[in-house]
Formats: sequence, structure tokens, C-alpha cells
Amino acid sequence: MKRGTVLAATAAAFIAPGLPTAVRADDTVTVGIANSLSDVPFFIGTENGYFREAGLDVKLTAFDSGARMVAPLGAGQLDVAAGSASAGLYNAVARNVEVHIVADKGSAPKGYGFTAFLVRSDLMKSGKYKSPRDLKGLKVAESAQGITTNPVLDIMMRKDGLTYADVQHVYMGFPQHVLAFQNGSIDASLTAEPSVALAVATGAAVRVAGTDVYYPNQNVAAVLYGGPFVKQRRDVGVRFMVAYLRAVRFYNGALKDGHFAGKNAPAVLDILVKYTALKDRAVYAAAVPQVNDPNGKVNEASLKTDLAFYRSQGLIEGNATVDDVYDPSFAQAAVKQLGVYRG
Repeated sequence: MKRGTVLAATAAAFIAPGLPTAVRADDTVTVGIANSLSDVPFFIGTENGYFREAGLDVKLTAFDSGARMVAPLGAGQLDVAAGSASAGLYNAVARNVEVHIVADKGSAPKGYGFTAFLVRSDLMKSGKYKSPRDLKGLKVAESAQGITTNPVLDIMMRKDGLTYADVQHVYMGFPQHVLAFQNGSIDASLTAEPSVALAVATGAAVRVAGTDVYYPNQNVAAVLYGGPFVKQRRDVGVRFMVAYLRAVRFYNGALKDGHFAGKNAPAVLDILVKYTALKDRAVYAAAVPQVNDPNGKVNEASLKTDLAFYRSQGLIEGNATVDDVYDPSFAQAAVKQLGVYRG
């Protein structure tokens, strides 16, 4: 396992700064990030001092996919990770790798489709693409098999009388989608921000719709805790969650009408430009952000819908369930300290 793999030379690769070591080793928390816009609460927690105020030294390390974080989490090499309820997560749990979903890290209510369906610009201009039915036999990119974009594509295709199997599936990291559109090697994609905004800004692709149009309120990203962290350092886990939810609440204050247009937007955009390799503020300003639940609550119905799809595709090896992976107790403990957010 190569820790700290950074997608250098791509516009969406994140730098992973750590805090100065000024607390006990037991209060150091290692966090794997997924090179996604939904990592921003970790950056806010660092920049605004929320982790420091919780007595924590949080060290961020970038991985090229969420799947690569699961084994280090289970082994205690990582404490926390940015991830999703992927097929790989359930399979790992079925193999007795202890990993828990503990909080929401990115959902897509109406108007906040931070993952979007893109089509190559020349296909739109020529009229070759008019609806998802026209994707039959074409190359559609996602970042991996067995992740949350898969059931969205299935829903899209079925609404037009087709199936998930009616397209050619291409798997590559979201930043590579931009280059693939530019060189014509893919026809369409399901891509996460800020790569969506970047692909549109380059003129390589057209944003047809956010995934919220097809699958509103899908729980796309989650905060994961490793088993050793949960069992051996519960107090630290609660403190981390308190700081994380403070950051989430600050982040949500940047949102308005599906854009970074709220009162905290200038500060959040500053943080994104500072902590990521993408330094074009205009791209972030044009991006459609995710929504993070300010009380950390996960949409369990969405997790169950996605798991059923993975199972239907033969991607699930064991009998792990949503109940086996979801542990809301850390978010609940944090909300007891912070109070329920209702704003």
C-alpha cells in the first residue's frame, strides 16, 4: 500500500498539509483524503483551528482513490478517511476488516448535484446526443466500479429504456475525465466537482445535469473511522467529530442557491485555493458544491439503495449490511456538545 499518493500534475490533486506537532502523540489523527471537493471540511477544520481547539494534531494524506484507504483504516495505519459506501467497503467488512461510516461528507439534495453527467461538447453540437438513450454503445467514464455513480447511471439509463450494461464503461480518476474529453477518448461521464467545472471551462464537455436530477439526496461521500480508532481512542474520535461538524457548519454557511454564494463563501474559496493544487478561484466559484449534513446524519435509505444495486451487479462478496458499517454514535455525541443545528 502506497500511502500519500498524490495525483500530481492534475488540476484537482490536493496538497495535504499537517499541523505543527504540539500535542500528545495519542492526540494525532491521521486522515486520508480522496482528492474531492467534499474534503473541504477537513481543510476548514485545519485553517480555522477547530481541530487544534479540540486538542488534535490532524495530518492529512492524499490517496488516489477511496478504495486504497480501506486496508490502512482496518490496520490502524489511518484513523479517519474520506470515502463512500462502495462495494469494496462492504466486501472488506465481510472479510472482517473493521471500518465504520460515522458521518455524512457529501450529499446531493435538489440543486446541489456536485457530481454531474457530462457529455463531450462535439456530440452535443452535432446533435448526436439528445438524451441518455443516445449513449448506447458509447464510452461513459466513472472513477471506479462499485461506487456511488454506478446506481445513478443505472437510473439514468433505465428512464430511457436502456440498462447499465448498454454503455461501454471506462474507469479513471475524476481529474483524468477532463483530459479524456479533450482527446476524445470518452463520450460522456459522471464526474465530481471541481473536475466538472474545469471540464466545462475548457470547453471539452457540457454539463447536462447534476446527479440530483436523477437521484436526489443520494449520500455520495462519508467520513470513515477505522476499527482500531473506534475501539481504542473513542474520546479522540468524538473530539474529531466535534471539530469536523464545526467545520461542516461553517462550510454550509458558504452555500446559497446551489453555488458558493453564502456569507462564508469568500473564506471557503480562499481555503480551497490555499489547500489544493487548483489555484483558479473562478473554477471553484463556478462549481456546484455538495451539501454536508450539519448534524452528521447519513441517509441510510440511500446507502441501502446503492448496496442493493451493487448486489444486483454481482459486486458484493459477503453478507455485510448497512447496519454493519454505519455507526452514528460519534456524530450523536458531538451534537450533544454542539447542539442540534437547525439553521
